[in-house]
Amino acid sequence: MGIIKKFRIKSFKSSNTIIEFKNISLSYGNRLILDNINFKINEGQIFGMLGPNGVGKSTIFNLITGLISPKYGKIFINGNDATSFPIYLRTKHFKVGYVPQYGGYFNDLSLHDNLKAISEIIIEEKSLRNQRINYVISKFELDSIKEIKAKHLSGGQKRKLVLALALLSEPKVLLLDEPFAALDVLTIKMLQEIIVNLQQESRITICICDHQARDLLACVDVAMILSNCKIIAQDTPSNLVKNINAQNAYFGDSFKIN
Repeated sequence: MGIIKKFRIKSFKSSNTIIEFKNISLSYGNRLILDNINFKINEGQIFGMLGPNGVGKSTIFNLITGLISPKYGKIFINGNDATSFPIYLRTKHFKVGYVPQYGGYFNDLSLHDNLKAISEIIIEEKSLRNQRINYVISKFELDSIKEIKAKHLSGGQKRKLVLALALLSEPKVLLLDEPFAALDVLTIKMLQEIIVNLQQESRITICICDHQARDLLACVDVAMILSNCKIIAQDTPSNLVKNINAQNAYFGDSFKIN
């Protein structure tokens, strides 16, 4: 696997916007979660989201997948207004994949049977199912553990499994919810390398939210800080940590990325 190159991309060959939020607002009852937020994610970009608990990071993922709808505003995917599109259309038509923080697999099935079960749902052509399964098993070096039940896998192996499951459908957009949570340093490094390689090899657009700020900033091209229902800063990692608004709302004045 490749070596993490901190802040390796200064400009993008493609500036095509694949996801865009326009004037999005959302409330749960009387509690305002997102207040007129606007941002874009470019095709092939690794995009990060940071912010305190309850600030709306997972809500943004739910809005992208179609699990919930905004109170105001529009969501565009590949230039199409997808605001009212249901989950299955966003998955099938726009190829949006999602890797949850917890679960995402069948505990009592082997790793291989997990891949087989999901492939039968999302891959219509039977001849392609084994091809895709063998591809992700090889890509994530899972052959030696493919007959082990998912519940007996290590934390890092489970993360590899859910990533492999998400990649079966060859997504163009991949959402990673807290991928570095509760993992050891070596496993986090492994996942960072996987994320960077997915971008470099497949040009997949990746959006990550996590509380592990240093780990997230080591592998994203651009990140934004959410606070008090707003986007208060958005920039490359090296610039973001110097941003006074980001420091005041999230990083503090002693945070360093090295």
